[in-house]
Amino acid sequence: MIDPVTLAVLNGRLEQIADEMDATLFRSAFNPIIAEAHDASHGLYDAETGATLVQGKSGLPIFVGAMAFAVKAVIDKAARDGDMADGDVYIFNDPYDGGTHLSDFKLVRPFYRDGTLFCYLASVGHWHDVGGNVPGNYNPVATESFQEGMLIPPVKLFSRGELRQDIVDICRANSRLPGSLYGDLNGQINALDLGAKRLGQLLDEYGDDTVLEAMRELHARAARLIRAHIAELPDGTYSCDDWLDNDGIVDEPLKIALDLTIDGERMTFDFSRSAPACAGPVNIARSTAIASCYVALKHVFREVPANAGVLEPIEFVIPEDTLLSVTAPKPVGGYTETILRVIDVTFGAIAKAAPERVNGCAYGTINALSLAGHRRDGRRWVMFSFFGGGHGGHPEGDGLNHGNAPISTATIPPIEILEAAYPVMFTQWALRTDSGGPGRNRGGLGAVYEIELLEENADVFLFGERGRFPPQGVAGGGTAAMNRFAFEQDDGDHEPPQASKMNGIKIRRGQHLRLESPGGGGYGSAFDREPERVAADVRLGYVSAEAAARDYGVAIAPDGTLDTAATASLRKAAAE
Repeated sequence: MIDPVTLAVLNGRLEQIADEMDATLFRSAFNPIIAEAHDASHGLYDAETGATLVQGKSGLPIFVGAMAFAVKAVIDKAARDGDMADGDVYIFNDPYDGGTHLSDFKLVRPFYRDGTLFCYLASVGHWHDVGGNVPGNYNPVATESFQEGMLIPPVKLFSRGELRQDIVDICRANSRLPGSLYGDLNGQINALDLGAKRLGQLLDEYGDDTVLEAMRELHARAARLIRAHIAELPDGTYSCDDWLDNDGIVDEPLKIALDLTIDGERMTFDFSRSAPACAGPVNIARSTAIASCYVALKHVFREVPANAGVLEPIEFVIPEDTLLSVTAPKPVGGYTETILRVIDVTFGAIAKAAPERVNGCAYGTINALSLAGHRRDGRRWVMFSFFGGGHGGHPEGDGLNHGNAPISTATIPPIEILEAAYPVMFTQWALRTDSGGPGRNRGGLGAVYEIELLEENADVFLFGERGRFPPQGVAGGGTAAMNRFAFEQDDGDHEPPQASKMNGIKIRRGQHLRLESPGGGGYGSAFDREPERVAADVRLGYVSAEAAARDYGVAIAPDGTLDTAATASLRKAAAE
């Protein structure tokens, strides 16, 4: 049996390989969504099953969970074709056979030692534009995947070390930004090359058998640890329902419902009561739904190592007729919005069993915003970006202000990068007062973004959520502010008829877009929050004096100080 010191060292070394792969792509990608926002990930996967062995700490956890299914797709293809060899690299973006959506291109490389397959290395990154009806690919009115971009099934990009230029040419021909695509592709190739080099060095140093034993033990420890955590929770079935605003086609809410059963050391996620598959692009594949639950569990059980052992004691019930388990050609471009709701209902269900373990819901939308047009010299430009919001209050404190979505460790693209790359100017980039859900520990604040167009014309597309159903609090915490989007045209300001989704918006030079993102849900009763903390929030501009009185029963004097007597009266009246 491997000794604990060697196991700890190898765990760190294996994580470092994935981290270096992440860093290589982040530093070499052409696309700001990868280079600045870190919308990518790398990992090592089991040679037989494709299960996650190791993931990097800088990439998106949702990718690592979904990539296990992507690697399994390559394993199945290789078994059918019978021609996998050392030096091969597979490329694809099939969202139904590996999860997520068409913008996320996966590269999978079998790693051989002395002619024997040892494991797989994998890279996934969000490419800037992959065709389809909408620049940037978040098409809010897509009714089939053909309207969202090109779909590449698992094919060989390299065959025995030789690049297949025809595959590269096909990909470039289907993008509005072929140079960006080419740069991102080469960044992923280089990341895999570095990963293979580092893994070979590690195996040379410690031996293949020792490293394999370490991988098996890390998997087993993750499974044992999560079983122990589940066993500490009270048995029973705990339910939580939440809703998506609509699917972008039919303006009706869509239920995401979870019945979570805890039985000893096992846990069952049953999504049978969720809405059926819909016409618009908020459907997701089963693999994506499972990956979402993996991310949620890692938020709740933070001490558990991040590998496939996390899912060993978990059963999933996801009927094929729900929007959480669709197949081609159902549109899936807005998968990010749906997986965030899956995470929210997981938090909500576990909060009923163990409120001390979870936090209020985060802001619940990436607010995918695309602006596109032509520069004066005729060159095409496409600005695609996502935006931050508040995270939920938690047992130990207030939620994070203006963070990124809990599906990732990505960063929000900096304002300086966006303004340098595209003909836009941000006239406001600020925290949004009163957007955090009230609670003993307040939800984090969302943000206000206002963008002015500097070019002559642009088409605008928004794919968001939480415009009608606010992020929920837990343990008695209040809801956060909802999402709001407005755009200026010649006849004044407008808002999307469906609240959070719209395509075909046309604006001219000097006109503005305004996005007000949600905050996070609160944790615990707002009337249990110390009045001094509320007064500090008011002084910082996080909470208005009016909201302090209404939501917290705290009175603020005209000079900004706490009015103790009036506060006592407000709280007494609320308790009666």
